[in-house]
Amino acid sequence: MGALFGVSLALASAAIVAASTAKAATPTVEGSFPLLELRQYTLHEGQRDALIRLFEREFVKPQEAQGMKVIGTFTDLDRPDRFVWLRGFKDMDSRLAGLTAFYGGPAWKAHRDEANATMIDSDNVLLLRAPVWAAEFAPPASRPAQGEQAPSGLVVATIYYLKTAPADALAVFEKQMKPALENAGIHPLAWFVPASAPNNFPRLPVREGEKVLVWFTAFHDAPDHAAHKAALDQAAAPLAPMLVRDPEVLRLEPTPRSLIRGTTESSAAGGSH
Repeated sequence: MGALFGVSLALASAAIVAASTAKAATPTVEGSFPLLELRQYTLHEGQRDALIRLFEREFVKPQEAQGMKVIGTFTDLDRPDRFVWLRGFKDMDSRLAGLTAFYGGPAWKAHRDEANATMIDSDNVLLLRAPVWAAEFAPPASRPAQGEQAPSGLVVATIYYLKTAPADALAVFEKQMKPALENAGIHPLAWFVPASAPNNFPRLPVREGEKVLVWFTAFHDAPDHAAHKAALDQAAAPLAPMLVRDPEVLRLEPTPRSLIRGTTESSAAGGSH
């Protein structure tokens, strides 16, 4: 009887551990991901949350199983029917292999109709590269579990549209703008220029030929971001002569399972390498 009780107790303990593990944060694919897709989807009215639930439940793990990294997933505070997300790759060859496997695989085939039904447009995509290792995102090693209430904060992406070569704007950003930002307590999470290689997965269009510089930072919330506007504008002043239009500023609220998140306190802060 005692042995049987011991077995039952062991089984019960194993069940508790298994349940606890299922709710734990999910490890992510590791490594360097200098290639980035910045994807902005315009959705049918009222479909954003449905797509996010589907995406986080069905599409994150299968993509990372193919060597791609779902770095960030966001809602846009200024566009209620917009879903924004960041997908990272090690290089163009692994991008082709990963996208081919995922979009030809069972997860996408099973749920693509449901996903596509939420979308008006999914072609607003910039294919970018980090110019140096320090410019890449440095996300945590695991993402929040399903149902976890992780602090979201605010992530801000700024897209500069250039009339000069991106390399020239990059030099100004790294030598002048980035130090000024950091002196103001605003720490870039990552920054990117256009990828030089053409899109090698034409099934998914990207905006080719764009001359842009894109950078990301984190804030606690919209008021925290607004409080830093003067410092942001002052730091960006050296780039002004290089712009062909006003910057595009995306105020992004992380979804429940996004790796990249805002700060927990009202002061701009970023990841460190």
